[in-house]
Amino acid sequence: EPMIMPQWFVNCENMAKRAMEAVTSGELKILPKMHEQTWFDWLGNIRPWCVSRQLWWGHRIPAYFASLKDEPADMDRNDADKKDRWIVARSKEEALTKAAKLLGVPESEIVLEQDEDVLDTWFSSGLFPFSVMGWPDNTPDLRGFFPTSLLETGLDILFFWVARMVMMSLQLTDQLPFKDIYLHAMVRDKDGRKMSKSLGNVIDPLEVIHGCTLKTLMDKLEGGNLAQAEVTRAQQQMTADFAETKGIPQCGADSLRIGLLAYTVQGRDINLDIKRVVGYRSFCNKLWQGTRFLLGCLGDFMPDDAMVQNPETLLTHAAPRDLFILSRLNDTIVACTTCLERYEFGKCVQTIQNFFLSNLCAVYLEAIKPLVYSTKAEDAPKAEQARKTLWTCLNVGLKLLHPLCPFVTEELWQRLPGRGVLSGEKGSIMVSSWPLPCEAWNNTRATNNMNAVLECVEASRSLKSELKITKPIDLIVVCSNEASMDVVRQQEDDLAGLVMAKSITVGLELPDGKNYSMRLVNDSYKVYIDAAASMGAGGVEKQIKKLEKDVKMLTPLITKLEAKLTNEKYLSKAKPDAIEKDRATLAEYSGKRAEAVKALAAMK
Repeated sequence: EPMIMPQWFVNCENMAKRAMEAVTSGELKILPKMHEQTWFDWLGNIRPWCVSRQLWWGHRIPAYFASLKDEPADMDRNDADKKDRWIVARSKEEALTKAAKLLGVPESEIVLEQDEDVLDTWFSSGLFPFSVMGWPDNTPDLRGFFPTSLLETGLDILFFWVARMVMMSLQLTDQLPFKDIYLHAMVRDKDGRKMSKSLGNVIDPLEVIHGCTLKTLMDKLEGGNLAQAEVTRAQQQMTADFAETKGIPQCGADSLRIGLLAYTVQGRDINLDIKRVVGYRSFCNKLWQGTRFLLGCLGDFMPDDAMVQNPETLLTHAAPRDLFILSRLNDTIVACTTCLERYEFGKCVQTIQNFFLSNLCAVYLEAIKPLVYSTKAEDAPKAEQARKTLWTCLNVGLKLLHPLCPFVTEELWQRLPGRGVLSGEKGSIMVSSWPLPCEAWNNTRATNNMNAVLECVEASRSLKSELKITKPIDLIVVCSNEASMDVVRQQEDDLAGLVMAKSITVGLELPDGKNYSMRLVNDSYKVYIDAAASMGAGGVEKQIKKLEKDVKMLTPLITKLEAKLTNEKYLSKAKPDAIEKDRATLAEYSGKRAEAVKALAAMK
């Protein structure tokens, strides 16, 4: 039965005030900043801290009750008149000296008994930043590693642990234990519910890394201590959650890591959906396969110290596409560095992912493919320049991605040409130097020019898709002025490679005498395709007939579904799932007919 007993307390008022002042002054930063209010709510309403616990496991409270040998052994140690008999000291020897002085008797006449209570675990944990370094002695470890720069922990223990470390460090060492506090979000299930065994929604990280079948997940519930009704309900939820994948697919540690980091833009909580982690497994696979293909493009290329130590030399013979990708690489270095310094991990993931997929693979790789595989002598210098640029992008890009995906980037980096050849090179990517931006690479003009070409690429691909053309095309780009025309002419080869064009005509006016299909790009450009030349006259007629047949077939189906979905009798009796299915089918048919009508208009 609970019994009220005297306890040991710590007066935290002054310590809490100093801890709040550290945040107010900016000396101590809490990130994300929105959690500062929690800090002030707790410390602004501080109460004396009860640090004694009636447990067997823990650090014994360093308090000793001093009695004389001739006093009764069963003397009440909680008597208010005897409270000055409690001696707090670092050791029993120190307590004995203090007691002798207090009672005015020789040490030999004193009996000491240490309090059986133990310290609150948060009190012991609060000493962690400096006690493990040898404090109170001024050890080399204490001088070298205290204070540190960053504490990363969960927001749920901001007061219980973090505030206690700050208060005790300030009180006992007169220093903050760290400069920055980064609070990670709480991981919940995809519906935002707290993970709980009773709900059957606990996700084991190892099961995500190595994969786990649905049967194994269910068997774990059966082997637990849940009531059968709860087991059945949890198994039903699991069946619904993993209906498509039949369990948790093997994702690997990198996919889980980068998936969780991508979630950090979300706020206080992470509603973890395994499908999203599987999506980042796909990214890691694309990175692996894409880099292996890029390594093939490098051929027997070998980097030298000059291009690594003086990166601006890459610009000497650079083509517009090289200037573009180096400018984007420089932007990515700056953005990733800034994001990591600000602990904006989600933005860092988006930045480096966009560079690899959207810039390096989707644009630069496609643009240089004809060069690196060309056997023409006149293409050799351009191909060599492309390989230098490509190697640099891979070397730097993998380093930027390494903190987010350490395993796959280490494997790929080790396979880059130049390992063991370059001077001053480290044996592992994890200890190599972090990439620094190269101001000479910054080229807004090259970026804008390539973006203009990419808009033409997007419009041309869209038009090809509408016309159902899969073969190389004859493309015409009509420009609004000389400056716009120069931009495209300088990058004709890149445009041709990106849209699969067998010929490109760039001018200020459209050639006469043919019926072209046109797509407006923007105020500066229009793209035209001669469908007959690209598909042949018979091909155009055949495609027109097919499209007309599609429109003819889809129209009555759409009319029937529209009538069905406006029938009140049907809507009142049909199941919601059936109605939703009909609506989805109507949207699909309507979209297909609209595409066919649009393609017909472009061909006629």
